[in-house]
Amino acid sequence: MGYNYKHRNPKAHESSDPFSRKRGQMISSPSPVSNHLTHNKTNKAKNKLWEKKTNKKSIPFHHLQIRSPPPLHHRNNRRCATTMSSTFHGDETAPFFGFLGAAAALVFSCMGAAYGTAKSGVGVASMGVMRPELVMKSIVPVVMAGVLGIYGLIIAVIISTGINPKAKGYYLFDGYAHFSSGIACGLAGLGAGMAIGIVGDAGVRANAQQPKLFVGMILILIFAEALALYGLIVGIILSSRAGQSRAD
Repeated sequence: MGYNYKHRNPKAHESSDPFSRKRGQMISSPSPVSNHLTHNKTNKAKNKLWEKKTNKKSIPFHHLQIRSPPPLHHRNNRRCATTMSSTFHGDETAPFFGFLGAAAALVFSCMGAAYGTAKSGVGVASMGVMRPELVMKSIVPVVMAGVLGIYGLIIAVIISTGINPKAKGYYLFDGYAHFSSGIACGLAGLGAGMAIGIVGDAGVRANAQQPKLFVGMILILIFAEALALYGLIVGIILSSRAGQSRAD
């Protein structure tokens, strides 16, 4: 029978045993979370001392949030995002403005072309009832309104071909340049289409009654068309500024 070390120093045995407890007292660990679970004065004092030393506050256990790992499809999405970011050069939000500019150029220009065609077409149809021989001569406003959509198409193609982040870095400067280019061309085409539609409707009606007004109507339509041409020129210049923010 060997010597029992418990009878030699029972207090040392109790202090070394992590599962031993005194009556009415729990053995506390150095973790602030476990210390917070005990409600006796000794552990509260230890918590306060730990907060003073570390300048941190102990967190209650019921405030902790245990998060489960994300689902498998979320992990695959993260991997795909990491792969895309490794091949993407520039700012990831910059293409949003570029594509928005391309869409704005085409949409607003087509809106102006549609309004001009419809407004002047109503006038041509109304005038053709009384003077059918002047229909082909009065079709000029419809043609000039349809050209506005081509301006927006040109700018949209230029912008969309300039967005290629995998080949060259695409930054916010480039996105803003393409966005302003599309807005300039689109809104200019919209304004020109409204002017062509109103002038064409009133012009063809007046031309049916007074043929001498035809030359004046054409001049007004030319100056209205020039507004969209200004937007096209400025749009080309602004789109050419893309890619000059930094040297790659």
